[in-house]
Amino acid sequence: MTRTKRILVCCGTGCIANGAYEVARALEEQIAAQGANAQVDLKVCRTGCSGECEQGPLVRLIPRDTMYYKVKPVDAPAVIASLEGDPVTKLLYRDEQGVRHEHQADNPFYGLQHKVVLKDVGIIDPLSLEEYKAAGGYEGLARALTMTPDEIIDEVERSGLRGKGGAGFPAGRKWRSAASYDMWPKYIVCNGDEGDPGAFMDGSTMEGSPHAVIEGMIIGALAIGAETGVLYIRDEYALAREHIQRAIDDAYAAGILGEHIMGSDHKLDLSIVRGGGAFVCGESTALMNSIEGKVGEPRPKYIRSVQSGLFEKPTVLNNVETLASIPTILAHGGEEYAKLGTEKSKGTKVFAMVGKVKHTGLVEVPMGTTLRTLIYDIGGGIIKDRPFKAIQTGGPSGGCIPESLLDLPVDFDTLVEYGAMMGSGGMIVMDDCSCMVEVARYYIDFLCEESCGKCTPCREGLRQMRYILNEICEGRGKNGDVELLEEIGHMMQDASLCALGRTAPNPVLTTIKFFREEYEEHIGEHRCPAGVCTALTRFAIDPQACKGCGMCAKACPTEAISGERKQPYSIEPAACISCGSCREVCNFNAVLTEGR
Repeated sequence: MTRTKRILVCCGTGCIANGAYEVARALEEQIAAQGANAQVDLKVCRTGCSGECEQGPLVRLIPRDTMYYKVKPVDAPAVIASLEGDPVTKLLYRDEQGVRHEHQADNPFYGLQHKVVLKDVGIIDPLSLEEYKAAGGYEGLARALTMTPDEIIDEVERSGLRGKGGAGFPAGRKWRSAASYDMWPKYIVCNGDEGDPGAFMDGSTMEGSPHAVIEGMIIGALAIGAETGVLYIRDEYALAREHIQRAIDDAYAAGILGEHIMGSDHKLDLSIVRGGGAFVCGESTALMNSIEGKVGEPRPKYIRSVQSGLFEKPTVLNNVETLASIPTILAHGGEEYAKLGTEKSKGTKVFAMVGKVKHTGLVEVPMGTTLRTLIYDIGGGIIKDRPFKAIQTGGPSGGCIPESLLDLPVDFDTLVEYGAMMGSGGMIVMDDCSCMVEVARYYIDFLCEESCGKCTPCREGLRQMRYILNEICEGRGKNGDVELLEEIGHMMQDASLCALGRTAPNPVLTTIKFFREEYEEHIGEHRCPAGVCTALTRFAIDPQACKGCGMCAKACPTEAISGERKQPYSIEPAACISCGSCREVCNFNAVLTEGR
């Protein structure tokens, strides 16, 4: 009897960029060089994203459950030797007290998560149908094939599943509406566009567990009576498209897709459409226009897509995470899924946590988990232990939440009460070196470029907001600008055609609501307190805090900093271009900001 040992190498996009493929090859070469033990079947498995991106490449030994971080090809001999011996200490997780821990669950980043959508991501080979099935894959579909469409929808409704692309509309209700129309053909569409800056939840799910997305689509198709499905995948997601296409091909070959799904009388054909590269195509009707080969712009909403969607036929559109939740719901029951989360927001949510947090990456937690738990308990707190300032949630159209609201539960409804939203799950953490006026300007500039321009409130409102914010950041702001920004924002919320325009003012309105004093300092004192807006900033070095390490002088591109080792350094104002490089490298918080 052989014992199977597996070496899981994270080959998510982040780890690939850090050399994961090279690590996997080095491990395989080391195994070949040593010769396989006849008692052991040893396999190097290239998995999807394991989660803790900045610690990659990540390697995990199974069944020993030893987790290694920042592995390099040169570490391969030691990793292989540790299969039977002591773990490689230098590659283990080290906590704040410097203690090393061997197992994945010992790391709070993993130990505090609860995975449903990502349960197989980082565990199985995403290109192996056999591994997906061995982990329980397609059991939900097998059960669905024994049920009527109404029974399938009943199960989804019992789960309380709401759409995880941002809107939070009850998935079961959407499916039931589409099923009620006697119009054919019907379509099921997967939104894999994910255009939010800093977001990679859906991309990682498609890369790491493509069969879960396909299984969810097949179950949805059975529920509404669709025989055609389309996956609309962001053009930049080459690896996700490759893995989804491989999974589709394997599913056809195994009889899971095509004329007779798993030997039944049901059929479904799936295909991929590459996204058009426009952020607005994440909006449901703009996405359908793009699939049809039309300009990606929203349609009027007086007729819903469940009645007249793709090619004017009944269509269900769900995002990747929603569909990847369906197999678990059908396999284990809606009531079991509903035990997770809050009363109105059931289940779990996947977040991409990036920015000034120590442990960035892919996180899945029950709905209702607080921002503080996400940032400090799972994320480890702020880099260099600087003060937390804000977290931007919900993508470019989301809002900025201040420190005073860190104990808010993250769910569909609570954040909306404070002018923000959960959105699809992007989270950008900011410290005290972030200028909230500049943050608002950045997102408005992005949205201004991405607006389809179809409706005047969105098109012109964003242009006017961008102009005013640029003036403020460049030192030309004037009294009344803040009030005008608020007026434009409220007008856009009331009058824009689609969700992009209605939510676009959120970055501005929330930063004004929670950080109004920063706008006032920019306008009234000609000063950027965060030291980001160069026209309003001058840097200086605190002689009491400076240790004389010289790092600031090395980083300065204009040689404006001088001094002697172990003595306080100083900045020549005339030569300083206010780039902030000195502050970035200072480990002693000795660089101060002053007004111009």
